[in-house]
Amino acid sequence: MSLPDDYLDYPLRRHGMDHERYDWSMLPRRKPVAWPGGASIALWVVPALEWFPLDMKGQPFKPPGAMQTSYPDLRHYTLRDYGNRVGIFRVMQALERHGIRATAAVNAAVAVRYPSLIQACRQRGWEIMANGLDMDHLHHGGLAEADERRWIEQALGILRKATGGAVRGWLSPGKSESFATPDLLAEAGIEYLCDWVNDDMPYAMRTRAGGLHAMPHPIDIDDYTILVQNHHTEDDFRDALVDQFDLLYREATPDNGRVMAISLHPWVIGQPYRIRALEEALAHVMRHRGVWAATGGEILDAWKSGQD
Repeated sequence: MSLPDDYLDYPLRRHGMDHERYDWSMLPRRKPVAWPGGASIALWVVPALEWFPLDMKGQPFKPPGAMQTSYPDLRHYTLRDYGNRVGIFRVMQALERHGIRATAAVNAAVAVRYPSLIQACRQRGWEIMANGLDMDHLHHGGLAEADERRWIEQALGILRKATGGAVRGWLSPGKSESFATPDLLAEAGIEYLCDWVNDDMPYAMRTRAGGLHAMPHPIDIDDYTILVQNHHTEDDFRDALVDQFDLLYREATPDNGRVMAISLHPWVIGQPYRIRALEEALAHVMRHRGVWAATGGEILDAWKSGQD
């Protein structure tokens, strides 16, 4: 596919930002944020409930966790399926020990294929965040806007019906977007987006349909990156989470909090020999005073209330 003639035409080329999605701001100079109860840290745990089609096309790229070998790649397909059948329940147990309610990033296909899993999340008071249709429906610049709008409407329709309520957050499969994705999400009633990894705190974004907010959802310390992609040990994963928390905890104060986001893939961290690493990291975090375990929607509401 050839590039459009205006691909390198930047009308906002200038010193500073070259777009108007959000204003440039340095974190230390922003308005302080006070979390409920005088907490210093808002702990946000986000397990991803994904479905990877056995015959996935992997276009325009293969997302993390995609099938690897020739069809039918049952070895990798069933490993991903392990997360939804077994691994997620170990994650749930680890969180329940500390009274932590998570935000599950859910492919719409999971709600169709595993309705009992959605009910298990709801019974625990978890928030459901949209994670697109499935891991083979990737949003990207070559996707027609009408098609992307239809995918978003389909995913949200399925998840809102399955949960019986609002779905406020969105994580794109593979964190991949087109230039129109934020606009289309705002049009569909989404309030926060997790694809942009350029901050430790929420921040406001602009769209043609009104406001949207970016939420911190790091990829460099998630279980897939550390354990699968970088081939580090389970102790390395635990230590990375501990180090992340300790630094944020030192930076934060009761009147100027921080977000500690932990993104998980149950088919990775839910393995019997790996779950200990998560359990030990959570124990370290939760033994500190001033930790508020919350859902994405709760964190966003608290952040917005302090911006008025």
